[in-house]
Amino acid sequence: MKPFEAIVREHGPAVLRICRAVLGPQDAEDAWSETFLAALRAYPGLAPGANIQAWLVTIAKHKAIDVHRSAARRPVPVAELPEAAFRSGPVNRAGGDPGSHERGPEDDDPLWAAMKTLPQRQREALAYHHLAGLPYAEVAVLLGGSEAACRRSAADGMKKLRALNLEDSR
Repeated sequence: MKPFEAIVREHGPAVLRICRAVLGPQDAEDAWSETFLAALRAYPGLAPGANIQAWLVTIAKHKAIDVHRSAARRPVPVAELPEAAFRSGPVNRAGGDPGSHERGPEDDDPLWAAMKTLPQRQREALAYHHLAGLPYAEVAVLLGGSEAACRRSAADGMKKLRALNLEDSR
């Protein structure tokens, strides 16, 4: 087996690109670090001949899910509580309007802004196939669906990105 440092050097950039595509620039580096920490612990038990890149992408996918779950539980500070918070009924746990969010540095990146508009499945299918170079059969295993469905998700996502015409925003 290769030394783990060689695995990080070889596959680290691809895993970081995937984390950025799935999570955005703000959370990508933390997910990348968590991915390789988990991989370091599990590496000695990895079967010889295993597809290391697919294994790392799977770990990164699980770390991205963890980031999404923790973000959903994290309170969002607001200047004032909305009047509706004092009445009975459902309360928006995220604070503020569901469609609004504070602007962050990632909003200035036109590619991430475009990727954010895609549904999660399309974003992940694009990242795993086009950025990680995984075949659609392996993407289907990661996303839990058929190869054809993953191919369709990636194609639909690519079509939407092309429709946004990112060349104008560069």
